[in-house]
Amino acid sequence: MKLENCTALVTGANRGIGREIVTALLGQGVRRIYAGARRTKDLEGVLATAPDRIVPLQIDITDRQQVEAAAEQARDVTLLINNAGVADFGKILECPHEFAVRDMDTNYFGTLNVVRAFAPLIEKNGGGAVVNFLTVVALASMPGLGVYNASKAAAWSMTQSIRADLAPKVIDVHAVFPGPVDTDMIRAVEMDKANPSDVAKSVLAGIESGAEDIFPDPMARSVYDSWRQDHKAVERQFAAM
Repeated sequence: MKLENCTALVTGANRGIGREIVTALLGQGVRRIYAGARRTKDLEGVLATAPDRIVPLQIDITDRQQVEAAAEQARDVTLLINNAGVADFGKILECPHEFAVRDMDTNYFGTLNVVRAFAPLIEKNGGGAVVNFLTVVALASMPGLGVYNASKAAAWSMTQSIRADLAPKVIDVHAVFPGPVDTDMIRAVEMDKANPSDVAKSVLAGIESGAEDIFPDPMARSVYDSWRQDHKAVERQFAAM
């Protein structure tokens, strides 16, 4: 998909990778960007960068009525980037049940809500692309991220189903598998992290090149190479973390 002159929706656009994607899209000549967030007041800094091309959009992806209302407002979308997500920490047999519910509601059901609402619009607009942000721990789980792993693995399976369903409708479906990225979500975790701006640019390059699965940073690419060679070895490596 060519990004120039397309109309994009980016969920979770108020900070982190989402905000950097908005910036990167502006540099690609996108005609209009709907910047989605649960509270539009959180988008003030984003809107200031290009008020003539960025449209604020209130969208809590776990609220189906709000998602449908957003789709009514943003009917010209041809590129959907599902970036909004949450990450709760803890072992899957020990963390609060509410953590599991929240991660699944957002990362799986919330993403599905948005795709269901916007895929018909993208089809009516002549086709385009859907981009779902996943994570390398969808490939192999880290015990300390038990419920997050599971929600993103479910979203990976869902993404494959969506890809098959939307292919005849001229809609590409991309899965993005980043490693740790320097955002608020894992600010307190001490480890090497990718720059969110670099990740955003890599994702857009993957969209334009037609890559179905995008590994946008060095760690992600290294993990994927190892996983393809011996997925059980990666599982054991992550289990020990």
